[in-house]
Amino acid sequence: MIRDPVASTNVASIGYDADSATLEVEFVNGFVYQYFNVPSGLYEQLMAAPSKGQFLNRYIRNGYPYSRVG
Repeated sequence: MIRDPVASTNVASIGYDADSATLEVEFVNGFVYQYFNVPSGLYEQLMAAPSKGQFLNRYIRNGYPYSRVG
C-alpha cells in the first residue's frame, strides 16, 4: 500500500485502500499497523486533522480491528 508522509510527532505516514476499507499507519518507531473496515470519510477526517496521533487514538485505534504488519 502506498503511504503518504504526514507531519506528526507519532505518525510517519498514512495510506488507505478504498476497495478493502483498510487504513495503514506507519509510526515514527517503525511499526506499521493496518486498521480494517475504516470508512473513507473517517480517513479523510484523519488526513485533515491538525493532530494525526490524537485523531487516531480517539476515533480509530480502539474502534476498529487491526493487525501489526511491520
